[in-house]
Amino acid sequence: AVGSCRRRRLAPLNEDNGRFLLLAALIAAYLSAGATVFSALESPSEAAAQLRWNRTLHNFSRIFNISLPELRAFLRSYEAAMAAGIRVDALRPRWDFPGAFYFVGTVVSTIGFGMTTPATVAGKVFLIVYGLFGCAGTILFFNLFLERIISLLAFIMKACYERQLRRSGLLPPNFRRGPAVSGVGSLVGWKPSVYHVMLILGIFAITLSCCASAMYTAVEGWNYIDSLYYCFVTFSTIGFGDLVSSQNAAYQHQGLYRFGNFIFILMGVCCIYSLFNVISIVIKQILNWVLKKFECRCCPKCHKSSTRLSRRNAITPGARLRRHNVAVDADGQYDSDTEGRRLSGEMISMRELTASNKVSLAILQKQLSETANGYPRNVCINTRQNGFSAGVGALAIMNNRLAETSDSR
Repeated sequence: AVGSCRRRRLAPLNEDNGRFLLLAALIAAYLSAGATVFSALESPSEAAAQLRWNRTLHNFSRIFNISLPELRAFLRSYEAAMAAGIRVDALRPRWDFPGAFYFVGTVVSTIGFGMTTPATVAGKVFLIVYGLFGCAGTILFFNLFLERIISLLAFIMKACYERQLRRSGLLPPNFRRGPAVSGVGSLVGWKPSVYHVMLILGIFAITLSCCASAMYTAVEGWNYIDSLYYCFVTFSTIGFGDLVSSQNAAYQHQGLYRFGNFIFILMGVCCIYSLFNVISIVIKQILNWVLKKFECRCCPKCHKSSTRLSRRNAITPGARLRRHNVAVDADGQYDSDTEGRRLSGEMISMRELTASNKVSLAILQKQLSETANGYPRNVCINTRQNGFSAGVGALAIMNNRLAETSDSR
């Protein structure tokens, strides 16, 4: 047992690396399971369709006295025309301004239906440069949308929580949020639950998809299941391209339909992006819970060291929410360069990071909490802390704004 503990201490596998490897293994297993299910569901249908097509091809060749090589050459030309956007029925122009605007929208949002692609060398080169900055700006827009949707949900949920406390008698009727309010009944440091936010975003995404599907069923003539399938594929930016909206030459109330289609796709992509990030936080908590089960418990020394070196946001799914501001005392024990972050296996100290980058993102990251609480938090931001230590991007937004992933909660 002592030897196994010693090998565990010498292994360069800290909690972050363990979580990464565990997630990689789970993703590989998830991909394998998905491939098995889809292969079992779709392979018989594909084989039957191929058999029917071969029978039809041979019958057509025999009836009309056309050789199979000539018929196949004609079909190849038809496939090339179809890839270029030419159809038997009249369709909307691909590269007029509305069509081109639809195309660039699918590019920067990474939907990528594939029904329209540049054919010229200049167009392909321009797409590379255009997509580089367009996709980066759109991802930033999605992150800012995520901040603001959580700000709105936090404000509403906080108001409901205050009302519940007033009804239960834990808050005085004349309670007002302010920087001077403190005590047991105050809401300083309160954060919304990640599970409640996930539930609200899920309900909103389902409602939005149902409304958009009703519109596509009425206008495009698809059945409702195909419309729901199109909404998920589009809103999640998968974008297979087997179903694409607004491609016919003319519609009734065409301008109104194009505007509604644009609004539904924009709101759907933003909402599903936010929902995916909330789900990723829940998955991270499950990974933390699994890693906690794998902790070495063979001796008190190892258990004590693993407890000291664990990340502060490694909260298990069953952790009880703490509604009051206790982050000051919890963060105080990690202020030195030799504790907390340095002992977690990182090679660079906080002082070295601060010297190389003095621009802190902590001020930007606390804006959402100030909006939700109505006043700046009374938790002091450590000026020596590097801006990237709390993470960047959507995952950092969720970690700092929701209760289950906040530090030392």
